[in-house]
Amino acid sequence: MDSRYLQSFVYVVELGSIAEAARRLDLTPAAVAQRVKMLENELGMKLVRRSGRTVGTTEAGERILGRARTVLHEIRDLKSDLNDSSTLAGQLRLGGTPTMMTSLIPDVLANLLTRHLQIDIYLEPGTSTELYRKVVNGHLDAAVLVRPLFELPKNCDWHTFREEPLVLLTPSSMQVTDVHHTLQTEPFLRYDRNVVGGQLADAYLRQHGILPRQRCELDGLDALAVLTDRGLGVTLVPDWRMTPFSGLSLTKWPLPHPFPKRVVGLLWNRSSARVRLVHAFREMAVEQLCGAQAREAQTGPSSGETQK
Repeated sequence: MDSRYLQSFVYVVELGSIAEAARRLDLTPAAVAQRVKMLENELGMKLVRRSGRTVGTTEAGERILGRARTVLHEIRDLKSDLNDSSTLAGQLRLGGTPTMMTSLIPDVLANLLTRHLQIDIYLEPGTSTELYRKVVNGHLDAAVLVRPLFELPKNCDWHTFREEPLVLLTPSSMQVTDVHHTLQTEPFLRYDRNVVGGQLADAYLRQHGILPRQRCELDGLDALAVLTDRGLGVTLVPDWRMTPFSGLSLTKWPLPHPFPKRVVGLLWNRSSARVRLVHAFREMAVEQLCGAQAREAQTGPSSGETQK
């Protein structure tokens, strides 16, 4: 059995679309459909069913899906085991949230690949919830994400990169003398309550009896920053690094009362055969963050980000 047939089947099912699987595999939709068809012929049963443009599993397909994933993981691990143990090589399957994909991850990977030429990278963006699940089940080796508010499973390890307190974000032209009054009276751009940062912000508002004048609810810190810069409202968000938006004219106001912070870091599956690659990425990220903190201490907040 050709493992490429299994890979195409798994991607089609996970992505729910032959066209999307083809884009991910850099193939034509016809080639992906042919691979799935050949797997069905080899196994003598129908594995996928089509409903309009979406694709799902048949009962038989659902039965073999978990084992197909396991086989693909073992093949990948086998290739890693054959690498020279004195050399860092192989493919690191890394996930990252949108903010990490535009800030920390690109610089870390650029430096990592410069130092270790035999490392290959597969990147997968997603929400912290999605990435957490994929690391736990072995689909990804590691992910840079927001630590969930529940206890991590024993098969995973964690390294904290930074802790981000909640801040009131306003246009720099706005003067704030009372953070709670501003949250109560100004149009409010809410951070999505389905994500950890949004849940923390909502808990703070509830704890202090603040009923904001909500204008929208978005899962996108970058979008919230741009909307705030345009004067459309204020927002309560974790104090994340806004490197791509250093040109925005914003002010961060600390909250008057202590509250739990959003924790951002690296989650990895300790059973992964590529754990050495994960550790190399972690060490490079720590080096990168230490350098950035040292530069920030010397120069202060980046352009356009006033801190109070």
